Amino acid sequence: MCRLFSLTSSEPVSPIKAVEALDMMKEGHDGSGIGLFLSELDGPFAQFRDLPILSGIFTQSGMRRLEDFMSAKGFLTRYRLTLDVKVEPPPGTPKREIYLIQVYEPPESWQDLTPEEQERKMTQVRLKLRHMGEAEQDMVVFSFWPDVVMIKEVGDPMEIGIYLGLHREELFARRIMAQGRQNTNYGINLYACHPFFIQGITTMTNGENTAFVPIKEYLSTQGVTGYEGYQSDSEVFTHILHFALKELNLGIEAYKHIITPLQGGYLDHHPDRDFLSNLKQSCRRLIIDGPNCVIGCLPDKTMFMVQDRKKLRPGIVGGRSGLFAFSSESCGLDAVVPERDKTKDFQPMHLDTAIVSPDCKEVRICSQTQPLPLQL
Repeated sequence: MCRLFSLTSSEPVSPIKAVEALDMMKEGHDGSGIGLFLSELDGPFAQFRDLPILSGIFTQSGMRRLEDFMSAKGFLTRYRLTLDVKVEPPPGTPKREIYLIQVYEPPESWQDLTPEEQERKMTQVRLKLRHMGEAEQDMVVFSFWPDVVMIKEVGDPMEIGIYLGLHREELFARRIMAQGRQNTNYGINLYACHPFFIQGITTMTNGENTAFVPIKEYLSTQGVTGYEGYQSDSEVFTHILHFALKELNLGIEAYKHIITPLQGGYLDHHPDRDFLSNLKQSCRRLIIDGPNCVIGCLPDKTMFMVQDRKKLRPGIVGGRSGLFAFSSESCGLDAVVPERDKTKDFQPMHLDTAIVSPDCKEVRICSQTQPLPLQL
């Protein structure tokens, strides 16, 4: 198993806090890697909130190819942060040349595009760079999106955090997601490391998705830019959420009705029975099998946690006004929000979606037995 931790805060927080929470849960993960998602960035990135940020790992030759490609496309560099390391990497961590976080101003022609067209263009750029890097083994590209930084590496999370200097103020953020494990079921591949991201939507999972193949095959036939790759069986959770929000125009309250639809009497007596029955039938190939605990972040910076029916992976939510955390174990919460009222900690069960809005005021619990919001 792996361990998950995310936090949502009204004030900027160092990502090393999330790493410390993973370290507290060290007995539950194998220390083989770390993945980080950072958003609502502070410091120098705050002034470029609307401009896409490229996150990845490059060789020197890869950097030259990146610069040639982006220049030819009409992109201008506005800010660059490299995680320079002056010492040897920790045991088990490959020696990399450049950890890059770079802000771009898009081509002038993009100004005439709709927001949806711009989103598709950014996704296409990310995929093109990923394919270029896979062909030459000189680029690994995690994200290309406004106000998003993603960092992934092989090795012990705490050792990597110190090695990369994740305590630096330039990386402070209000939304942070961290996962403590590489993809050790198969070969090590940074693209298999959680969290996964597409068009402002991020998820990470502790579990095993045994319905991976039919879900992957269904998503791959939908003609949606970005539904590809799938180095991990958990990446489909991100794309199912994207499908629900972007393609079906549903809200987070409907997500569990797609991945774990109601059965029997729960469905027969639901006030939205007809809609949910149709949704279950039309999205039947997106039903997951577990056990899985999923934590995610939406484009509007709402965070959530869900469990599947088996409820065999730990998950808990807690905090205080202004700072809430989602964690695999309560000791992760203790590491970051020790002063919270622990009697209000909540462990979602198989019908629940635990939600914290961007205002970070409270944990809202949405049950599948409740009526769906009117906007659905």
